[in-house]
Amino acid sequence: MAERCDAVVVGAGVVGLAVARALAAAGREVLVLEAAETFGTVTSSRNSEVVHAGLYYPPGSLKARLCRRGRDLLYPWLDDHGIEYVRCGKLVVATDAAEVEQLAGIEARARANGVEDLRRIDGGEARALEPEVRCLAALVSPSTGIFDSHGYMLSLKGAAEAHGAAFAFLAPVTGGRVDGDGIELCVRNDGVEIALACRTVVNCAGLGAQALGRAIAGLPPHTVPPLHYSKGCYFSLAGRPPFSMLVYPPPDHASVGLHYTRDLAGRGRFGPDARWVDAISYDVDADRARLFYASIRRYWPGLPDGALAPDYAGVRPKIQSPTEPPHDFVIQGPETHGVPGLIALYGIESPGLTSSLAIAEVVAEMVRAS
Repeated sequence: MAERCDAVVVGAGVVGLAVARALAAAGREVLVLEAAETFGTVTSSRNSEVVHAGLYYPPGSLKARLCRRGRDLLYPWLDDHGIEYVRCGKLVVATDAAEVEQLAGIEARARANGVEDLRRIDGGEARALEPEVRCLAALVSPSTGIFDSHGYMLSLKGAAEAHGAAFAFLAPVTGGRVDGDGIELCVRNDGVEIALACRTVVNCAGLGAQALGRAIAGLPPHTVPPLHYSKGCYFSLAGRPPFSMLVYPPPDHASVGLHYTRDLAGRGRFGPDARWVDAISYDVDADRARLFYASIRRYWPGLPDGALAPDYAGVRPKIQSPTEPPHDFVIQGPETHGVPGLIALYGIESPGLTSSLAIAEVVAEMVRAS
């Protein structure tokens, strides 16, 4: 006989943790199921740890709205919980005439998304801010920052637990079925199969979200979007970092290894590149450094030979194919798939980290209304 549960969140990445905290704070009895041995071990731990301002996303999209709202929620959360961050700012640099034209589109989208502190400068002003950079023009985003994402996830877990949420690790969901007004999940834990009769299920499984959706009998298959893997590698920089700000060329440039970011200890790194792959792997091909050097020297011609070393890689859960334009976040409720009590999240990639508290707000409202 199935054990009864109120609200189950599947996945303890940053979004699952934020959702668990929001539901528990709203008075729900929350159980978080995570297949790994602890929280935040997959996509949430393989990123740039950047607080995005919300410059690039189509106005009116979930990505635009939730990034902007998430940023406004995230900085106060970091302050309130004593989590380290630096609001270092970002330069979006244009190194040729075509990129200069792209800056105008980025600026217009940012304004439409409510980013009010963005300003445009010329190449001389950019060099005054960052003497090592070379560009024709740039946008300055003062609201962009970097932060301790692990500390942030730990604070979300603690806040969820303070409101009564429970966590089960090494507890993969192996299947499920729609059962009347709820969902019955099959969970493996300590080698034992357990059936859970759930009033509410929130699918925050990230790279595993589509597999979970397909494993729930009674969920219409056509509501589960396709999954494509986009792998991004990072290379670390030896020696003194060249910039105090983050430096990004326009995001749709064809070259790779463009972004300069740094961690809170001051170590510089470049990436991610983007490759469509058929399977998840986290190796970093050292030969790709040749592409990185060429790309980085567009805006930092002083990059020394031999300064880049393979660092780490991440895989994004894309819901568009390589030939399609970027898709928006997908947050489905019963009005879409017809299953009472189920909220499903697909394609939660960048800016998912920045957007996590805002995504949790949306999910909590959908759960309350369902």
